Order: sequence, then structure tokens, then C-alpha cells
Amino acid sequence: MEKILGRKLFSEKPIDSSQSKGHRITEEDIKKVNLFNKGVNKMSEEKFEEAIKIFDLALRIDPHFIDAIIKKGYSHFHLNQYNLAITFFDQALEVNINHPEVWNLKGLVYYKSKNYEKAIDCCEKAIDLNPNVAMAWYNYACYLTLSGKISEGMEALKKSIELDISNAKKAVRDKDFINAHMEEDYKRIIEVVILESIRQGNDHLGKILWVTGLNREEIQDATTRLVNKGLLFKNIKKTFTGTDEQYELTQDLVEKVGMEKRSSRSFEGKKEIFFSTQQLKDISKILNEASEHSERNELNLLLNSIDKLLNPVLHGTVILDNFFEEHRELRLFSSRLKEKGQEYLNIHREEISKFMFELDKKIKGQQ
Repeated sequence: MEKILGRKLFSEKPIDSSQSKGHRITEEDIKKVNLFNKGVNKMSEEKFEEAIKIFDLALRIDPHFIDAIIKKGYSHFHLNQYNLAITFFDQALEVNINHPEVWNLKGLVYYKSKNYEKAIDCCEKAIDLNPNVAMAWYNYACYLTLSGKISEGMEALKKSIELDISNAKKAVRDKDFINAHMEEDYKRIIEVVILESIRQGNDHLGKILWVTGLNREEIQDATTRLVNKGLLFKNIKKTFTGTDEQYELTQDLVEKVGMEKRSSRSFEGKKEIFFSTQQLKDISKILNEASEHSERNELNLLLNSIDKLLNPVLHGTVILDNFFEEHRELRLFSSRLKEKGQEYLNIHREEISKFMFELDKKIKGQQ
């Protein structure tokens, strides 16, 4: 059986509905949660029929136990019982219509059934409820691309990568995007994956083949474009078996994005990320500009500054590696500003300005 767990889902962490505020925990609550956990364990062993029976026992105690309803539906999904899976996801939505994970799961069922339009509708509802989940945007990109809406799919994929850079690497291996391989946006995503791979020290063709899963032609085509753009040097070296291509980021790009240095004690698996002096100056300048744009209620200029900070080819990856929580806050500000516009900025301009100022102080502390 194909395992999709972790590929197109939100977090698997259960939310115990018995823990709602003001609810006194009873023996029945403890019993149903224990049954729920037992059912989840059976799912992890791929014993889905047994899991369903256990979830039924939990639901006898509390028919509105939404976590058990969701997992029961997901177990039916793994048994390819798609109609039953939809039935239980609809039942879960009757308990909580604003549950983004359920909409995501329902979309996944339609995806497996090749009903891409319904999958898109479900995914849009999940994104409306929580626009900051990278995997929701990734799913949306898959469904749009499969339905022939390739341009829209690439826009969704770029949003997914903005929220989580690892989705770029995932996308270039995903057969759902095969129809987009000739699109310029998709080719740029391949370029991002290759640049990030080289930044991490994988500077030979063979290493990039292994790390990214791309084929030789895709890598050579992308590296040629990067050379033409002045972002990369390509060298051909002779080996015992023939020739090998070696790549090096240009100095201008290194100054913008930094390089990843691996510890000499490599057996510990540690790595050190550093900011170049120029990159520190660039980020500081952008943060100061963003703070000023926020104070002046300049929405478009503020969004432009935030986009520069999140862009993985510029500063996004280094900020993510060094200031994870701040990177998350930047993503949240970006999403809310794009969604609610000037109204959100009017209310939160002082908060955003202060955040930019404090992040600038932290980053300057790296010097």
C-alpha cells in the first residue's frame, strides 16, 4: 500500500477535544483518549481494520470525539474505501466546520480519486482557514497543476516554498508536477534547489544528482542558465572515469546569501551557518526600510521588503536557519498583510515596526 502519511497532510499531532477550557476530565475522557492512542498505534502498524474498531469504541463513549472521527476516516482512506472516508470527514466537519486538517484530508481523498476540481475546492477552504501552512499550499499546487491550471499551480508552489524551502526539493521529485516541467517558474524552482544544494557544499554534478533526485539533463540545463545569469561558475574536471562538472557560486551571490560551513568534526553531524558582512548590511538596510514603511502605512513597500527577507535565493534561507521564530513571524506578517491589506497594517503598524527594529538588533549581534 502506498503510504502518503507525511506527504500531503498537516501535523499528525492529535487535539484532544476533552481538553477544552472549563471541561473537567472524567474517567470516560481518559478511557476514550487511551482508546484513541491505541487506534493510532494500530494505524502506524498499518492495521487499519483493527484501528477502525478501536476508534468505534472511543466514539461509543463520545460520538463527537472529532480526533477519533478523523482518524477513522483516514483509516478508511488507507483501505481505499474513499466513499466511507468522505462520509467520516463530513461527519467531522459537522462537529467543526472550521477544521483545516479535515478539509485537507478530504481534498486528499478527491486527489486519490482523480477528482481534482473537488480537491482544489477543499484545499482552498483549508488555506482560507490557515494560510500559513506550507503543505496546504503544496497540495493546492499539485491539484491545480494536475487539473491543467499550471500557472496558478506554480504560483501556489512558490507560496509553499516561501513558507518552507524544503518544498522546493520535494517538488522537483514529485510526479504531480510533470506537466509543469517546461514552465519557466518550474525551471526557476529547479535553479533554487541547485543553488541551495551548492550553498550546502554539494558542488559536484554527482553530489547534486544524489541529493536532489534531479536527472543529469535537468541539472546541466539549470546550471547553464545560472552561469548565463552570472550566479554560478562551472568547471569541467578530468577524473579517472572521464569528466565531472564542479560548480561554485559567484562572489556576489555568496555575499548576498552566505555559505554553509560544515564543522571539521563532521562525525557529530553539526554545521555552522554564517552571515557574510555584505549580507548583514543588506538585511539591516531592508529591516530599517521595512520599519519605516510600517510606520508610514506604506503597504506595498512594506510587502516588498518582507518578500526580500523571505526570498530563499536572497536572505530567506539564512534567516530561517539562524532565526527560526522570527522567520515564522515574517511569514505570518506577509500572509496577513496580503490577505487583509491596509486594514491590518493600520492596526498593527507599531507592532510590525518594533519587530523589524528588534530583529535588526539581533542580526547585528552576529557581527
